[in-house]
Amino acid sequence: MKQPKGFLQTVSRWSGVASFVMAVICGVLLYFKVQEIGMGNPVSASLLASVFFFIFMGILLSIIGRSNLPSFRFDDPEDK
Repeated sequence: MKQPKGFLQTVSRWSGVASFVMAVICGVLLYFKVQEIGMGNPVSASLLASVFFFIFMGILLSIIGRSNLPSFRFDDPEDK
């Protein structure tokens, strides 16, 4: 039986999707800035670092959102 995902796992999964979208946006901005000011500019380097960050945060958050996390709830003695 599959456990339903918790609220924070759902938020994590959608944050991962948002991170991939941000990576694409930063990649497009990087392309246009490289055409305009070149790759040696600090703005281009920061956009490249942002693309790297958003890609790997998207991977990490997507894995957390899709994983089967154990329940850490304690059993009540009254239920037994």
